[in-house]
Amino acid sequence: MMKSFLNSQFTMPENISGYQRTTLHPKRDFIMSATFNHTIVAAADPAASAQFYVDILEAEHTQSWGPFANIMLSGGVMLQFASPPPGYDILPVHMAFLCPDDHFGRALDLMKQRELDYWADPQRTRPQETNTEHGGRGVYFLDPSGMYLELITRPYL
Repeated sequence: MMKSFLNSQFTMPENISGYQRTTLHPKRDFIMSATFNHTIVAAADPAASAQFYVDILEAEHTQSWGPFANIMLSGGVMLQFASPPPGYDILPVHMAFLCPDDHFGRALDLMKQRELDYWADPQRTRPQETNTEHGGRGVYFLDPSGMYLELITRPYL
């Protein structure tokens, strides 16, 4: 059975992903969140950062414009790399990426080949190690501009 949403412009199955009515939206029979589309990642060298992510994440270069060096991840999520405006510092953020175990192995091998630092924990107390949290493997590392990255083989939830 389908329920109408937003004046019948879109239809979605009831109780997507098993979510029930919430107190925040008591008249909705399901939760439909927004879908993540893209983000801008501050980079000292946008082209170099884009290539780093392409290599580690096995992503693809896509059409770029203006100050952006763009790549596309699976699922249509775009990462846009750009230098920050004059007078602004690059502030690190954390981004975690989910990948299959064989991809994780290739990414870890690449980090070793490039002699990159990586850690088993976000506090960086276990250098050159990986973890086995949440039934999979995980690793923390930095991109060329100092963003905190995480690669995991199993989602946390």
